[in-house]
Amino acid sequence: MTFRVAVTGASGFCGGAVAQMAAGRGWEVVCLGRRPGPVGTHRRWDAASETPDLSDVDAVVHLAAAVGDPGPSERVFQAVNVDGTARVAGAAGSRPFVHVSSASVYAPGPYPVPVREDHPTGGQRSAYGRSKAAAEHRAPGAVILRPRAVYGPGDPHLLPRLRRAQRAGHVWLPGPDVPLSLTSVNLLARACLDAIANAWPPGAYNIADPITYRRDQVIADALGAPIRHVPAAAARALAFAARATPTPVLTRYAVDQLTDGMVLNTTKSTAVGLFATPHPSLPTRHKPKPD
Repeated sequence: MTFRVAVTGASGFCGGAVAQMAAGRGWEVVCLGRRPGPVGTHRRWDAASETPDLSDVDAVVHLAAAVGDPGPSERVFQAVNVDGTARVAGAAGSRPFVHVSSASVYAPGPYPVPVREDHPTGGQRSAYGRSKAAAEHRAPGAVILRPRAVYGPGDPHLLPRLRRAQRAGHVWLPGPDVPLSLTSVNLLARACLDAIANAWPPGAYNIADPITYRRDQVIADALGAPIRHVPAAAARALAFAARATPTPVLTRYAVDQLTDGMVLNTTKSTAVGLFATPHPSLPTRHKPKPD
């Protein structure tokens, strides 16, 4: 019988990449969410209120999440990201469970050295980061993946946001150039599937490209426009002034992401073979434990 994996949030950018890669490996894919995924079968599920049916799958990759900065209300982040994760983890039972979190769980920088998985996860400046940090505690025994700034074909978040910083043919960025980590959507998808196939030990893993980027160069290349700098303090003051508006153009969290120089330490994910090739064979099918 074919190995069957459930992918929550498969209609989204990252979830769709996971579903397509799983199908490419010969896995049967069950897409859970309000909308169908790009492959496999669709099982309708509302992350904010429902417990999914996972009785016939062998493993679960959980990517469904409320996102955005400032995004929806704290109540929505709690219902989808925190309580939704708890419902999925409970339904998964003893099956291999991969929870896609975010490097946004880490306490704000600056970061003088690469950030390891044991870096404090508190004091986040966004509701999204707070909810993702809380969600990790609702998935005991899971493999938890922490990507940063996921990019790739079809990206609906990162590049559109950066384009809003373009004015008069230039990209205006706060503070001086800094090093940073980025995560290819294909690398994230591979990590999700390799964690199952290779039975990664439970716990948190930073997932990032194996090179360190320079902020100004990567943004200039992506947008095809030269970089101009504004003082970081001025950008933070503007974000503070805009905080009460319904849809602020700039937030403190966004400024932090561009100025704090977060580079992820990927020693743990390297040790479990993330950057090795080729991908492994099919994992063992799930066998329910007797009651």
